[in-house]
Amino acid sequence: MAGACSTLCLIIITLFIPPLGVFMIAGCGVDFWINVLLTILGYFPGHIHAFYLEYVYYDRRDRDPLTRASQRPAPGVYSDRIQNGGHRHTPADLNYGTV
Repeated sequence: MAGACSTLCLIIITLFIPPLGVFMIAGCGVDFWINVLLTILGYFPGHIHAFYLEYVYYDRRDRDPLTRASQRPAPGVYSDRIQNGGHRHTPADLNYGTV
């Protein structure tokens, strides 16, 4: 239930201030500054970008670590935190030395 509550709070924050929602999942990096620029240029593009980043973040957070490690990076996402779904480390090569 706590996960659903935090997701709902993040969506509500993103509805009003898209860069703040991006800051909460990505930190102060390239994705945040791209979202600030998109929000200044047009409020709607800032929303699209923010919700796309949140979708990628929550999709990858809920995946199995093995599939998360083997998937390709999401296009247009520059934050490693979003690419890994908030997990710091991806599993090492699981072939254990075999090719």
